[in-house]
Amino acid sequence: MDNPAHFGSLNSAIQTLREVGVVPIIAKPLRDDAEVALMSLQESVLSEVPAFTTSGNPNILVELQQHLESQINEICRLLAGRPAGDLAFIREHAKLRAEQKFPLDAVLASYRCVHKNLSQWIRDAALRSADESAQLRRVVAAVADFSIEYIGAISTLITSEYVSQTRLFAEAEGDRRSKLLNMLLSGYDEADSRAGQLLRRAGYLEQRQSFCVVVARSVDAREMENAARAQRMADAVNAAVGNLPIQVLIGVFDNLVTVVLSGTRRLSGWTAPQSLLADRIYPHLRTVGPAALIGISSDAPSTSHIPNALAEAKVALDFASVGERVMPYARIPFRDMLVSVAADQIRSALPSWVDAFLQADGRSHGSLTTTLRAYADSNMNVLKTAERLSLHPNTIYARMHRIHDITERNPLRYDALTELLLATDCVAVSKKKAPLVRSGASYSPKTA
Repeated sequence: MDNPAHFGSLNSAIQTLREVGVVPIIAKPLRDDAEVALMSLQESVLSEVPAFTTSGNPNILVELQQHLESQINEICRLLAGRPAGDLAFIREHAKLRAEQKFPLDAVLASYRCVHKNLSQWIRDAALRSADESAQLRRVVAAVADFSIEYIGAISTLITSEYVSQTRLFAEAEGDRRSKLLNMLLSGYDEADSRAGQLLRRAGYLEQRQSFCVVVARSVDAREMENAARAQRMADAVNAAVGNLPIQVLIGVFDNLVTVVLSGTRRLSGWTAPQSLLADRIYPHLRTVGPAALIGISSDAPSTSHIPNALAEAKVALDFASVGERVMPYARIPFRDMLVSVAADQIRSALPSWVDAFLQADGRSHGSLTTTLRAYADSNMNVLKTAERLSLHPNTIYARMHRIHDITERNPLRYDALTELLLATDCVAVSKKKAPLVRSGASYSPKTA
């Protein structure tokens, strides 16, 4: 037995029963009434602990009867004068209940029934078998002590074994889910039969499924280096989508909470497709909290596209901000995406006039770029631009001429206007891209 203190206390209670003349002569009357005691005990447990009768496990009642029979046999063995053993049947019962995820509180409630019924059974047998010279109060007290010590010992043992088994199962399940998540995110060879079996058992190779990847982190990325903080973020994301009729696989990788979600795209070939998975989870992820930044990929048609979906989710995360904490990849403006992706690659290929233009714009406190953006937003109409900026049209023309003098590009023309805006946006994004990734601040070309 795992707990020597309970083991010793139980043997002491048996010794007390021996001293009052109950052990071992009580063994025969106990055996004679064992069948009746078992039936009474089983009826009591089933009537007072509904979890056994409402369980969908077809073996639960048979296993309960076997366990209660083992309890009766152990009581008879102990009160025949034999020392307490390792109570292996308790360990086996704990393992079965943990494997079947049967609630521990129901098991302990059944032991309270065992205590009540066995105490009465042992007391009646002790009073019948005790020597006439024995003091009845001492006999009753000794029986009560034995019952308390026995129930305490088996309750402690089954609790520790149940928790231990549950922890082992949780660790095994965690390893399996981690392996599965790694496989999905990094990609796998479809010819790998072991990978296929793992995915098939997990339900990821069923037909008519769509997939989506979500990545999340704190607004302050440094918080994700704390394992406890990262786990709280993962728990919050899981709670937000956990009640949806979709499959959720979640983990923390590279200081990002990473989630692979899968749901039924359509019930059959004859039914209309459901809404996109990314659209279904979007409103729920908005409830995570103000400290989270979240990127959502577009729907992926199969598991082989999940690595691409992960890349999309990370790009979407880069565009998430405190003002728009949850950013779906599909909602990123195309121009913003184009500028963000191209900024680093074309930095060295920017035209020579860019630096001069940006210096002049800085000296004018951004009035040149503000005028260009207002002109573009006003459908290249000078009068509407002047109205938008509350300026005289001649001021707009003067600024346009100044831009032309600096860049040798006529901003009143569409091609020149587009080139000017793209060049300035690329410079702004390349300067802000590093803090964009680390701190979560987003870049919007309209406010640069």
